Amino acid sequence: MKERGFTVVELLVAVVALIGITVLFWTQFQNAQSMSRDDSRRTAINAMYYNLEDVYYTKNGYYPQNIDEKNLTAMDAALFTDPNGNKIGTSSTDYAYLPTNCANGKCKSYSLRSVMEHEADYIKTSRH
Repeated sequence: MKERGFTVVELLVAVVALIGITVLFWTQFQNAQSMSRDDSRRTAINAMYYNLEDVYYTKNGYYPQNIDEKNLTAMDAALFTDPNGNKIGTSSTDYAYLPTNCANGKCKSYSLRSVMEHEADYIKTSRH
């Protein structure tokens, strides 16, 4: 009489396949999350850039020495905080505002930079 059931080899193959599928899913899930964080960083830097160029510079004729929700009021204040919860201007943030040619708080140019997870740093520089 032959017994029905799975052999040890069949069970091992099933377990290895299940582990492989789980690892593949987890890796893809982590990649999707990090790409989403990179998209958020790009969105924030673009919002700061267009606010500086189209609103702040147009109104004042110069760029500020520092940026925050007080001087870039035309954008969502939440965008000054990176996906890790660090606000621009702090040492551990993914965002950097680097003004150049400044005198008395008035700057002639700048660059905005974000550290990305899956690509090179995202950088925007002043138009003027």
